[in-house]
Amino acid sequence: MAFVLASCTAAVLVGCKPDSAVRSAALIGKGTKASEPARPAAVEVTTGSVLGVVHFKGKAPERLKIDMSQDPVCSITGGTNLAEQYVVHNGNLADVYVYVKDGPPEAMNAPSPTPQVPVVLDQVGCKYVPHVVAVMKGGTVEFRNSDGTMHNIHTMPNGNPVVDVSQGAKGAPEQRKFETPEIMMPVRCNNHPWMNAFINVSATPFFAVSDSEGRFDISGLPPGAYTLAAVHEKLGEQTVKLTVAPKGQATAEFTYSMK
Repeated sequence: MAFVLASCTAAVLVGCKPDSAVRSAALIGKGTKASEPARPAAVEVTTGSVLGVVHFKGKAPERLKIDMSQDPVCSITGGTNLAEQYVVHNGNLADVYVYVKDGPPEAMNAPSPTPQVPVVLDQVGCKYVPHVVAVMKGGTVEFRNSDGTMHNIHTMPNGNPVVDVSQGAKGAPEQRKFETPEIMMPVRCNNHPWMNAFINVSATPFFAVSDSEGRFDISGLPPGAYTLAAVHEKLGEQTVKLTVAPKGQATAEFTYSMK
């Protein structure tokens, strides 16, 4: 008790000075807000997209039936196999590779998605499915064999390493990475000469392949002026120029016909 009384007496003589924590609490109690760490400003999403269609003008070539009798498994289980060079429905063309050929630096130097999901190229009914695929440089294609017969994957690239592997009936998938931009790289099967497909390797993450209705959609495009290119395996390349506004949707149309 004597010690406590002495302490209090000393405090009265010298004056009670609250420490910093007490002073801060007193200020907040009077309405002053405690300081908060600075928060980063929200990033405004300004990217746009392109919605397009690939037309086919005139009469499309007849899709010929493929003779698969050299392989009994293909002829029995493959069903009807039709040539895929010209797949036209309601006047629109499928299997056309569409990509950004030129655009603002933000688009041309855009990084690849992380992670990049492998694109699947399967072998079903003794044909490659899909007929045309695309990945960004550094991306992976996973080759599968869903058939009950042996197949072969043989690419014929201009810049990427050659892929030449065989897969047994319903064999394990094979994955290969493609690092160099390339357009319409042929894929063949050494066992079945009618089988063919194409792999495209884009320099940017902005690309698409027209669907069965000839339509395509490319999203996430930084605003600016673009040159968009479309490539068909037989009919070649076309280009269009367009502008993507911030948060806008541009449209693009390509029209092919027999030469």
